[in-house]
This record gives sequence, C-alpha cells and structure tokens, in this order.
Amino acid sequence: MEEKLAKKLRNEQLRSKVVSADEAASWIKDGMVLGMSGFTRAGDVKVVPLALVEKAKKENFKVDVYTGASLGPEVDQYLAEAGVIRKRGPFQADAGIRNKINSGDITFVDAHLSHNAELVRQGIIGPIDFAIIEAAAITEDGLLIPTTSVGNSPIFVQEADQIIIELNVAQLDELEGVHDIFVPGLQGQRDPIPLQNVSDRLGTIGIPLDLNKVKGIVISDILDAPSTIVPADEETDIMANHLLNFLREEIKVGRLTTSLRPIQSGVGSVANAVLLGFKDSEFENLEVYSEVLQDAVFELIDAGKVNFASATSITLSEEVGNRVYGNFEKYTDKLVLRPQEISNQPEIIRRLGLISVNTALEVDIYGNVNSTHVSGTKMMNGIGGSGDFARNARLGIFVTKSYAKGGNISSIVPMVSHVDHTEHDVDVIVTEQGVADLRGLAPRERVGLIIDNCAHPEYREQLWKYFNDANEATGGHHTPHVLEKALSWHVNYAKNGTMKNPALSK
Repeated sequence: MEEKLAKKLRNEQLRSKVVSADEAASWIKDGMVLGMSGFTRAGDVKVVPLALVEKAKKENFKVDVYTGASLGPEVDQYLAEAGVIRKRGPFQADAGIRNKINSGDITFVDAHLSHNAELVRQGIIGPIDFAIIEAAAITEDGLLIPTTSVGNSPIFVQEADQIIIELNVAQLDELEGVHDIFVPGLQGQRDPIPLQNVSDRLGTIGIPLDLNKVKGIVISDILDAPSTIVPADEETDIMANHLLNFLREEIKVGRLTTSLRPIQSGVGSVANAVLLGFKDSEFENLEVYSEVLQDAVFELIDAGKVNFASATSITLSEEVGNRVYGNFEKYTDKLVLRPQEISNQPEIIRRLGLISVNTALEVDIYGNVNSTHVSGTKMMNGIGGSGDFARNARLGIFVTKSYAKGGNISSIVPMVSHVDHTEHDVDVIVTEQGVADLRGLAPRERVGLIIDNCAHPEYREQLWKYFNDANEATGGHHTPHVLEKALSWHVNYAKNGTMKNPALSK
C-alpha cells in the first residue's frame, strides 16, 4: 500500500494531509454546501459520504449537495436515506433519492448540465464550503487527476473554500493522460472555445489545485457502482433500424456521408441500445461527442466503427466494465474526458453539427417532449444534457417506446404533462413503430406523422379523435387543443390505471 500510495500521491506538500474518512466527515457542518465529483455513477466520492452516513446516526445535520450528474449509492441512496441531504442538484437517477424528492423530503434543482458551472461561477450555487473530489492521482506539480468522470469538479475545486480529496488507489494508473481540463474565463471576457474537432485537446491532464485549500486527503479503494442499463431488446433493435434507415435517407439526399456527423447519445438504456444498432451497419469512421460514454460506445470502438470518443464520463455495466478496464490501455488514444461545461457546450455542439439522440418519457402530437416528469408531477431523473444537445444539434432526435406499463400508458399523447423540450427543439421522433421527421413542418402538419408513424396502433384512433375534435372546436387554430380534454388521458390513467378510453375513440 505504501508503494502504491507514493505512486498516486506524488506532491510532497500534500503527503502530510492524509486523514481518515471520519476526520474529514467531522469538518462537515449543518447548512454547508458541498460540491462533489461524479457524473452518472462514475468518478464519484464514496468513503466520505459513507462516513457522513455514520455521523448522521449520532448528530442531526443537513447539507446541500451539487454534483456533475447522478452519483452511486453512497450519496444518492445511503446519504439521502439517512436524511442528510436538504437540497440536491442538478441530476439524479437512484430510486432512493428519487423517492425522497417526490415525497418532498429533499428539494431538487433540475438544470441543464451545461449551466451549472456558470451558476457556481456567479455565486448562485454556493458559496461552496467544501469540494469533495475523487482522484486517481495527484502529480508532483499539484494537478488532481480525475478518475472516470470530470463533470463539475474543475469549477468546484476553483470556487470552493476548502477541498477534500478522495485518493482512490484502486483506480487505474492508465487514467492519467485521458483527461483534458479546460475551464473558460468569465462571461464577457472569454475567447471562443477553440475546439474544432472531436479529438482536439485544449488544456491540462489534471485539475490545478490551490494546495493551501486542500484540507485533507482520504484514501479510498471503492470502485464505481456499475451502470444500471439493461440490454437491448427486440423493440429497441427495431428503433435502431428505423434510425439507421432515416440516416440512410439523409445520405441519399446529400445531407450526410457514411461517417455522419459526431454522435451524442443520452444517458439510459434506450439511447444506449439504439446507439448499439450502428455496430452491424455500414456506417464507419464514426466519432462520438457526448456527455457520457456507455457500453455501446466501447462496443462500437471494439467493432472498428468509432475512431474517437469525447465525453465527461464513462459509465459501464459490470460485464463491459470488466472487459474495458481490464484492457484500458487499448482505449486511451481513442478517448478524452472533459469538464461538462465543455462536453455539453452549446457553442461546440453547434460548431460540430452533432447528431443528438436522447430519450423521451412522452411526446405530444405537435412534437413537444417531456423527458423528466411522470404524469407531470413526479420527477424521474432530470433534464440532464438533453436540452443542451437537442436545441443546438444539427439533428435533435428523441427515442421512446410507443407505450409503457404493458400498454396502459401511451408515450404519444395529446398534450405532454410537462414540457422539457418544446416543438422548436425536436427534429425527429423515433419509436418502435416508426419515424416522424418534423423538420420544417407547422404544428398541424406534424400530427399525422407522429400519430401514424410513432403511436402504438391501439392508441391511434383515440389520438385522431382528439385532434379532429380540437380542430373542429377551435375552427382550425394554429395548434388546435381542447383544453378541457388535453390532459384527460393522464387523468384517466390516474383514476383507472390506463390511458385507454373507448369513449374517446368514438
């Protein structure tokens, strides 16, 4: 252990600051604001949160927790269930904290992931009392080498009053050199971000530390919790084929080539499964510019389809993680991990002309998308980076199965119960039923494509009935709605456990 620690902790000034997790936890007081590393269960701090859980058994205290995105169980389950978290942002994906949010026990601030660094920079989030950051190493000249994510760690380190580092001796030495840490200057004073290619590097291999702000270093050997994504199924395979056929048509008319444009794929099982469809396709020399690299990206690298991938996080299932991290040197020249204000930066997304694929919970007949709220009130995970990408991408594509809960919920509805992405940011809808290309269409022109191509057959007649009634009732308004009936599907589901209503099909 001493030899490994010496290799990981190479800055002499910091060697005297190694402390126990319990001592570090003792510094956290009621009402503090914490900035923690971690993005999609990757690169998150673990031993200090577990020590805070133990501390909560003896002492009542609450803190605000801001991160890059979702964290593993140490924070988003155990710390949440211990009653320690007062406010959480900007994204989560664990049932433990989700239940606390939806019961009102935890306040949740859902936000575009590209915006968080600016909110910290402006002091809207904060002041941050402690940045608690996982590191794979600390270099001789005081660079903190992140582990499997970068997220908001650079801005937390820059702006926090004090820093606690979790030095993870179980993380790979080969992670050093994968990161590219570039932090923009203040708004109004910054230059354009000079990234013109997916593989460009702009900054340093680690996060510069103010050594005087480092209060303690805690040793960890806990690896990231595996991703919870589930394998592709028959319906996601069909969705992938629909997407590939759409892209083939784009090539036929000259808008794309077989190398496409850089691809972004959102967090979650459906987006991962759809991306995996490229593996057996004719598309090649692909690039990925995304916020997270899931299983499918590494499958595509292994298949020789993806040449380079840029993101802020790597989150893998246990099986794929064992294979990738067991042979990580194979991938290091094909990867870069950046701060999320760069991976999700609208300026770069628009410059590169991304093809963006994200997941919807529900879509309405005019193309508005709900990606966060179940029945309009219960938070699922959060908007994440989907808004960053959809609004600025060359192609903003949303994928969803046409139904849920065994067919009792239609994912295509008259009016979404919560709007995350307005019709103006949604170019293409893909379900297992087909594709609706909404580009250049007025609201009334989109209706037929969405109902006939994307809705489940059991709900199409009901959807057409709603639209025809709305069109007649309004006399043909620009976006016909009958407000008394627009959310009746959701009301029917709440009352009767299904959106199916034979009376609405007549």
